[in-house]
Amino acid sequence: MIKRWVKRCIKPLIIVVILGLSWIAYIQWRIHSVEEMPLSSEPADVCIVLGAALWNDRPSPALQERLNVAVALYDEGHCSYIIATGGLDSNGATVPESEGMIRYMEEQGIPLTNLRSESEARSTYENLLFSQEIIEQEGWSSSIIITHAYHGARALDIAEFLDYEQPHMSVMNSQVMYMPYHKARETLAFTKWTFDKWRL
Repeated sequence: MIKRWVKRCIKPLIIVVILGLSWIAYIQWRIHSVEEMPLSSEPADVCIVLGAALWNDRPSPALQERLNVAVALYDEGHCSYIIATGGLDSNGATVPESEGMIRYMEEQGIPLTNLRSESEARSTYENLLFSQEIIEQEGWSSSIIITHAYHGARALDIAEFLDYEQPHMSVMNSQVMYMPYHKARETLAFTKWTFDKWRL
């Protein structure tokens, strides 16, 4: 009886394992494909920096990596404005992520008049949804989304789901984050987003 039950279970289990491994491989391929995307030579109206943690109300080292790319793109003329997007952390921060990001970019020489703050978002989906509202209010259209390479595929998929007008990506590999952990975590996050799309 037990042997018969085991035999019946082995084939479905093998199928589940193969499907799971195939899905992981697909997500990692998606991540890699965004890493390889060239930045558009055409200037965009706005760069959107996706938020990450603040440490003592200052951008964490990982968030600084994203902000440094945004400052460089602005200085090089790739965008005329920057949206900092991110709400209040649950890690003890007293200001929203976007406020800490704005302060940091001001310190790097970006005029406050060219910075916009979106301070309510608590997820990547909300980052891009609420930034889209700012884009529409300002009459902008083209955008460059800035985040880490492991996060870029999901961010691009969300932007396309929200009907961003030909969104471009600028992603970087981190020198301060442990990538195997974040890439594994991103596989789960992308899976969750795939299911979330069916409900939205």
